[in-house]
Amino acid sequence: MNINNMNTDTSFAKYLSRFLSQYLPHQRNTSAHTIASYRDCFLQFIHYMKKVKNVKVEKLTLEKLTRECVLDFLSWIRQERGCSVATRNYRLAAIHSFVRYLQYEEIQNLEQWQKILSIKAMKTERKSINYLTTEGVRALLKQHDTTTSGGRIWRYSP
Repeated sequence: MNINNMNTDTSFAKYLSRFLSQYLPHQRNTSAHTIASYRDCFLQFIHYMKKVKNVKVEKLTLEKLTRECVLDFLSWIRQERGCSVATRNYRLAAIHSFVRYLQYEEIQNLEQWQKILSIKAMKTERKSINYLTTEGVRALLKQHDTTTSGGRIWRYSP
């Protein structure tokens, strides 16, 4: 057993900090909004690990970032937090981005990272756009008050 890793491994904190403060803004030129969104995702993940998995932030290591853990987290935000499929997919995108970064920083865990990257986004329901019919547009345009000068300008004439 490596004595350096006994309960003092801060690799998760170290790499997450570098990912958010150096890699995203300087190497990927990511927007401040995206970085804030990713930060919020990982704050939620840290909260999940503490409250649900009983892993304090100072004990959170890269080894605990597994496919099963990520899947459990994604289920938790849907079921317990009531988040939408879209939010779940945003959280997954943030985790995927971090893991893609880790593939080059912690190459010895490549198999673990590949398993996390194999997690698929859920399909979201596409809402159809309802357009007005020609008759609907005519009815809408007839609603102007033609007793005023502004209403007469916009009066529709077929």
